[in-house]
Amino acid sequence: MFTDMPDSVAVRMRELEELDDRDRRDDTPQLERLRQIPAETGRFLAILCAGAPEGQVLEVGTSAGYSGLWLSLACRVTGRRLRTYEVLEAKLALARETFSVAGVEDVVDLVAGDFLTRADDLGEVGFCFLDAEKDVYAAAYEMVVPHLVPGGLLVADNVISHQSSLQGFVDAAEADSRVDAVVVPIGKGELVCRRV
Repeated sequence: MFTDMPDSVAVRMRELEELDDRDRRDDTPQLERLRQIPAETGRFLAILCAGAPEGQVLEVGTSAGYSGLWLSLACRVTGRRLRTYEVLEAKLALARETFSVAGVEDVVDLVAGDFLTRADDLGEVGFCFLDAEKDVYAAAYEMVVPHLVPGGLLVADNVISHQSSLQGFVDAAEADSRVDAVVVPIGKGELVCRRV
């Protein structure tokens, strides 16, 4: 997955890393920033996704498509597709460009709109990455977990960097008898939940 990454994907990842770094240093308003995961988290997600059981691969919060590129690597090797949801028009345009120039449109479906209104289309879920506004985490979790296949994974980003706002969410997941859950201190902190 990583040693034979297509040049088009690697080049777009570097471009987005540079743009994200610039956003963090200048006065770009919070909602307009890419706020994407670090590369180490991308590798972690790709490995988890590649090993996840059969079922839909979902992402809640596309931004410019950086994490989607990592997940597309896993989808390519497993013969699956990523369905990724974004609500902001400016980020949708960037994501469309990302998936086009990286040449991954054959394994990525970009969905414009609010994931929380799409519960009826979920079907069986093998892997879900949750990286949206923090106030939607609990609702998205409750939508996805009933659709996770046995052994299916839900991974939520930022649970260490945003601990003050997400600790209740983490505590609820760790107490949920439907999943086994653990916080992994990689990147900004990933909550990994496995459906029992």
